[in-house]
Amino acid sequence: MRAPVEAQPPGLDAKSGDLAAAVIHDAQRLISLEVALAKQEIKDLVMANAVAAGLVAAGGLLVLLAVLVAIPSLVVVLVPWHWEAALAWVVLYVAIGAGLVFYGKTRFHVGLPARTMASLKESKEWALLRMKSTVR
Repeated sequence: MRAPVEAQPPGLDAKSGDLAAAVIHDAQRLISLEVALAKQEIKDLVMANAVAAGLVAAGGLLVLLAVLVAIPSLVVVLVPWHWEAALAWVVLYVAIGAGLVFYGKTRFHVGLPARTMASLKESKEWALLRMKSTVR
């Protein structure tokens, strides 16, 4: 959440130097708030991607376990009546592992921070409006 920028309306007798200094001060405060917002959004993005990476890693581990179970399963296939149980475990591991991998991939979000970009656009419009009103 962004803190409001405290804009003080310039007085009628204010000098242009004072007005320019006020605009610069407001712009500096606005920039520091924008940087803080960008840092928070990037932190949130990194945390969400860390969870997604963990899910992908867990899914990959289960797929690896499925392959490790598949090899003994081939041996069990040679023994009558036991191959059904081994095959069921392989299918279960592959299904869970693939599900975690796909779920983890959907959780990845790569891109520019949306709120920061919207806030920067708003700040640009504010600064342009403020500079136009100062020139008059």
